[in-house]
Amino acid sequence: MKKLVFASVLFMSVFFAQAQVSINVNIGTPPNWGPQGYDDSRYYYLPDIDVYYDVNQSVFIYDNGGKWMREKRLPSRYRNYDLYSGYKVVLTDYRGDAPYNYHTNHRKVYPKGYVGKPQKNRGEKPVKNNNGKGQKKSDNNGNHKNNNNSKKQSDKNHDHSNGNRR
Repeated sequence: MKKLVFASVLFMSVFFAQAQVSINVNIGTPPNWGPQGYDDSRYYYLPDIDVYYDVNQSVFIYDNGGKWMREKRLPSRYRNYDLYSGYKVVLTDYRGDAPYNYHTNHRKVYPKGYVGKPQKNRGEKPVKNNNGKGQKKSDNNGNHKNNNNSKKQSDKNHDHSNGNRR
């Protein structure tokens, strides 16, 4: 009887240990600017700006004077970088929490300007709409006016039936 109980416990512990090791949980959702087809990948390397992106934690990882920083936003020096058009190297062969341990190799294999096989983004690039209804627009004097009125005034000055001004 003891042997049967021991064998059962041993079997169950091996079974559950195997199940725990084989489960791969991807906590983060890839960003819209991320490449299609890599939903299970954790890291992107952005060679143009020498920055990593951790999909699971939704943070950028970058070198700041020898110290690796994790931030939700890009550092200020890269705020104008277009994530949608820049090339993303998907690191599919790394498991761990510190992709920068291979930073020297990544910089050598994927230098600034590197472009591999064509990529499509997961989502569309957001369109900036500066003239939306109800938004305030400044005149030359810095005074704010509501855009809803500008359309009405425009209609008063134009005859839209034949395109001639009154």
